[in-house]
Amino acid sequence: MADEPRVEIVSIGTELVMGRIQDTNALWMAQELVDLGALMRRITVLPDDINAILGVLEGAVQRQTEVVLTSGGLGPTPDDLTVHALATLAGVSTMVHEPTLDAYVQRRNLSGHGELTPALLRMATVPSGAHVYQNPAGYAPCVSITKEATTVFALPGPPPEMQAVFTMHIVPFFAKTYPGRAAALRVAVDMYESELAPLFAQVRQRYPSTYLKGYIALEAREAALGLPLDVIARSTDDLPAETILQQAVTYLSALVAAKGRTLRNL
Repeated sequence: MADEPRVEIVSIGTELVMGRIQDTNALWMAQELVDLGALMRRITVLPDDINAILGVLEGAVQRQTEVVLTSGGLGPTPDDLTVHALATLAGVSTMVHEPTLDAYVQRRNLSGHGELTPALLRMATVPSGAHVYQNPAGYAPCVSITKEATTVFALPGPPPEMQAVFTMHIVPFFAKTYPGRAAALRVAVDMYESELAPLFAQVRQRYPSTYLKGYIALEAREAALGLPLDVIARSTDDLPAETILQQAVTYLSALVAAKGRTLRNL
């Protein structure tokens, strides 16, 4: 089977934990990561607490998670603690990243570093030895460190910035480091989830790199079409993901038809 990187997402922000802001970043990233062939292990939402952040990151290292993506905590305020957590995890100090300062000067058309504000200086502070990726939609750069077999990427929290950084830097990283990809299709079946469970098992037995999930919460809105479900296939050493997906859906459709029911694409 193709190499499937084990990935975790960590959303950081007290406002998220308190329910003041919905965590849309994790949902968006998880969908994108699955399309990149990642094996999602967990999503964690944390407050702006250095011990909580560090504990989850250390746990990911112990779990031998290949890639951890965090979002949030890279701003200029005292409760933005992600960089400090990464530095502690890596056992290094922090430093001001001069190329990021140069980028600030150029983007703001300043005469030199002397005109930079304390807020910009704080956002340009990174763990020593970290890889730094410039933010095309904001000012807090993406930084990454590696601890044992785990690479941690810290992305900015505002969704437009997170998505821009993800597209510009994270997608190429996965394409280069983990070339195995995945393919997905949402379909609907006029059956209950309990009826589908044994059919799912048959599909998984024939195509072990597939994942099938029904969405009961969506059933009422799409009752005319049946129960919505996702079929996700990951590439193997022998076949690309799209081929496996087509074969799995065809097989599932035949199993459903044998029950006198219908599978429809959504």
